[in-house]
Formats: sequence, C-alpha cells, structure tokens
Amino acid sequence: MVLSSALPENHYASDSSLHSTFASRYVQDSLPRFRMPEKQIAKEAAYQIISDELMLDGNPRLNLASFVTTWMEPEVDKLILQSLNKNYIDMDEYPITTELQDRCVNMIARLFNAPLKDGEQAVGAGTVGSSEAIMLAGLAFKRKWQNKRKAEGKPYDKPNIVTGANVQVCWEKFARYFEVELKDVKLQEGYYVMDPEKAVELVDENTICVCAILGSTYNGEFEDVKRLNELLEAKNSKTGWDTPIHVDAASGGFIAPFLYPELEWDFRLSCVRSINVSGHKYGLVYAGVGWVVWKSKSDLPEELIFHVNYLGADQPTFTLNFSKGASQIIAQYYQLIRLGFEGYKSIMENCRSNAKVLCDGIRSTGRFDILSKDVGVPVVAFCLKDRSKHDEYEIAENLRRYGWIVPAYTMAPDAQHISLLRVVVREDFSCTLAQRLVNDIHKVLEYLDARPPRLVEAVAAAITHQEPELSSEIVPEGIKISAILNETILGLKSPRRLGSFKTNGVC
Repeated sequence: MVLSSALPENHYASDSSLHSTFASRYVQDSLPRFRMPEKQIAKEAAYQIISDELMLDGNPRLNLASFVTTWMEPEVDKLILQSLNKNYIDMDEYPITTELQDRCVNMIARLFNAPLKDGEQAVGAGTVGSSEAIMLAGLAFKRKWQNKRKAEGKPYDKPNIVTGANVQVCWEKFARYFEVELKDVKLQEGYYVMDPEKAVELVDENTICVCAILGSTYNGEFEDVKRLNELLEAKNSKTGWDTPIHVDAASGGFIAPFLYPELEWDFRLSCVRSINVSGHKYGLVYAGVGWVVWKSKSDLPEELIFHVNYLGADQPTFTLNFSKGASQIIAQYYQLIRLGFEGYKSIMENCRSNAKVLCDGIRSTGRFDILSKDVGVPVVAFCLKDRSKHDEYEIAENLRRYGWIVPAYTMAPDAQHISLLRVVVREDFSCTLAQRLVNDIHKVLEYLDARPPRLVEAVAAAITHQEPELSSEIVPEGIKISAILNETILGLKSPRRLGSFKTNGVC
C-alpha cells in the first residue's frame, strides 16, 4: 500500500510495460530520420530498436574486405570500457595515459630500427588512424622542404609528391587538402606496385618525398623500398637534392618485422625519414588508432609542434585532432606487452599459414589466377581466368548468400582492366574458416555455371517482361549468348513480337 500511494493514479493505466507485444512497446511508429523526436523514450526501448537495426549490418568477423581488427581478448575489452570516458588530450589529468602513448611510440620506433640510444625518447605520435598519420608526415615533409627552399631563395609554391597509382585514397586527400601535386607511377598488367625506376624518374627539385607502400591495398604486395632507396641515393648525390622516403606501412608495419626480419624497408635505409602504421590493422587493436614515427627530431619541424597550456600544464601536441578517446592507445599498449615479439610473430605466422591454405584451395579450382605474392601482407587476391560467362562481381555478390563479405574491384590505372577479388586474412580467420570459404566458392561457381550468363538473363528477363508467353522458349538452361542473339534478338524465332521491343541498351 505504501508503494501504491506513492504513484500517480493513472500510472498503471498508462505504463507501456503492461503492453504485451514486442511491436506495441518499441516500434509502433517509424523511427526518427531527420528531426530529433519531441519526447524521450525508455532506455530499454532505445537500446532495443537500435540493436535490431544493427542486426542488418554484416558480420564483422566475416568481413574479409577489411584489414581492421575485429576481435580482441576479453581483458582488453574491459580496459577499453574502463577508459571510454577519458579524453586523451587532457594530458595533465591523465598522465599515465600519456606515458602509455610515449611507451608505444618508443616500442614501435625501435621495432622499425630507429637509431635511438638506450633510454632515448623516440619522435612520434598516436593518431586516429593511418590517414591522420599520413597527413602529419606529409605536412612535416612539406614544411621542411619549404624552409630549405626559402633559405636558398628559391620558389616554394609548387611542391609535389611521388607515389604509385596504387596508393590509398588518403594520399590523394593529403595532396588535395594541402595543395601538393601528386605525381603517380601508373601500374601495368603483371606488375601491380610502384616501379622504383619510374618513381625516381619523376623526382625533381620540388619533390617533398617519395611514398613507398609496405602492403598494397590491392594485393598486399610489398614495394621494393631498398631498391627505391638505392636509386634515390644516387639521384640525390648527383643533383645535390635531399629527397626523402616515407613508408606507408599501414598494413605491413606489424608484419614485416616478425615474418621478414631481414627485409630492409625501414629506418635502416638512409632516405627513409618517417613511417606510419595502423595499430587497428595488424597492430591487433579495434578501429581508431594509428602511429607515425620519425627517424630523428630534425625530421619534424619544431614550428609544427603546438605547446598548449590547457587544464594546467604545457602540452606539446602535433595532431590534426584535439579531443580523442584514450581507450585505443591503452589497448595498443596492452597488445604490445601482452604478446611481445614472440606473440606477434606467432600470430603473423598463423595468418600467413591460413592465407596459404586459402590460396591453395582457390588455386585448386583451376578457375583463378592468384595476384597476391608469397612475401607481403597475408592477403589472397585472385581473378578469374575466363570472364566470358561470369565475372568477379557476381562471385562477390553470391558469396554474400553464405555470409561472406569479399570485395570485388578493379586495379588502379593503368591496370584497371583487371578485376579481382581479395580476402584479408586476419587473426580471427581460422584454418577452418579458410576451408569453409573455399567450399562456398566452389558452390558459387557451380551455381553460376548452371545459370546462363548475366547478359542472357538480362535479355531474357526484358523480353519475357514484354511477352510473357515467350518465357518457355527463351530460358532453356545453359543457352549461349549467340543463340539468344541469333534466334531471339535478331528475330529469327519471333520477328513479329520483337518488332516493337527496344533492344538498345540491353545488348
């Protein structure tokens, strides 16, 4: 009785919790799309309706298009939850978080063989991802080049950067946003990364840096940074220039040191002055963290570093973002100390092994050419040998029926006539899943082989839409394009009916 007297008389009559059906409680009306709703709703209802919509997203674990980490241990999940409310930029309030970032920078720089003494602090920064890291590295190169040109009394208004046409779009963003000309080396069939000789030919006195990619987005292949360095050293010596190299190691930076320790691509090379890497790729952290490190303090112009007196302390910062979450930086430190060199090496070896299982299975179909390389990111890129009936886009589309998200796309210029499929093998992609994917590829191929080519289907559907009674004549299984063209489109079978049918645009 005490509880009842404390509640309004109409409470139970209006309480939505008394409604027994799911829909009446949560989704009687359409959800807001353009305007904030006038009234609040129960937290359970907000959670439920959003959760239900998110069920229509793909399964991240089966998203083989993404390099981004989709699984971490429960212990690091707890650390992330504990630090979700920390703003990293509040360095004076969260000094331990700042210290963890500095430790990560030190470990990563030394992993890339930066010439540092014992106890010496490395030069670098945590970023939201490799895109921000690339912007920062590019700005450092541009400012350093401009300062040198000004000191020499030379024009400094036309900087350029040399890359391969296979670079990630963030390099194009950097060039456009910060007014730097992008000079790209075109690809060619059979050679899908930047040619070092052609790259160095494009270098001139206005080149702020040459970008090499350790792990092409298209097929995972490593570019030959050592050869690029040799050619650039020779040109610098001949011209008196000091053109540097930046290595975009977004995906390969956490692979090469563990799988290919003898491969020279990092700060061991004289022209390599900065490197970026994505912690949220093979650094094994959820999306939202990247890193950029410089070889020495002289490679980062001091005027780009801001000293902010914010919340009680001087805070040096060199980032495009100000406020950002601290949880991903903490998660990166967890992975570095939890796994150590041995743990990362074991995981990368397992990824490479599973990539080989998948590669062998795809090759065994006899239907595909493998475009990825043995040395590189554990990626399997492949294309159809015969595209006369079906293409890679149809395979990608039909693999979704089994839950797999496998991208189909074209190569960069001048190899865009090559279409391919790509599978990124991450830590959570097991040998069993690799075998399952091969089985499902077999099923998709059998399904597509049993159907007429897509052009035939389009013609048949268009004709039967106009003349339904023709359906039994037009859709015999396995019919060839030539038969459709000769007997149907050319009117040899039904000239009267096709007289009013518009075939332009269909064939």
